Amino acid sequence: MAKLPSSKTIKELAELLSETGLTEIEVETGDIRIKVARQGTAVSAVVPQAAPAPSPVEEAPQEKEASPAPADHPGGVKSPMVGTAYLAPEPGAADFVKVGDTVSEGQTILIVEAMKTMNPIGAPKAGKVTQILVSNEQPVEFDEVLMIIE
Repeated sequence: MAKLPSSKTIKELAELLSETGLTEIEVETGDIRIKVARQGTAVSAVVPQAAPAPSPVEEAPQEKEASPAPADHPGGVKSPMVGTAYLAPEPGAADFVKVGDTVSEGQTILIVEAMKTMNPIGAPKAGKVTQILVSNEQPVEFDEVLMIIE
């Protein structure tokens, strides 16, 4: 039978999760796999051949807002990859765009760095920037909404 990970190991992974801003970390050693994920405040460890993990706790229903959530917004610009978002071309330079700016389709609106490669993200359509949902040098996840263009 596999030895369960210590609570110290799980705590260290949870702290790393908070420090990096990631939503999930998974580590596998031999036949032990530890997955720490940010879903509210849940932290879990999984050992093979164990009973399935309990399903996530359902969140209380929230009141509907007047505008759609950023993930559902038709003008949401989503990250094509996991990386770090940069709002300016270089440190000290002006941001590519600000809230209220009008952009044209294809115009660079930010950069996502992944594996030491700077990837310019272009506006998927022309319009006005109504929200910027990330800050400079913020870690971002795949498919995370970065800004809204209407």
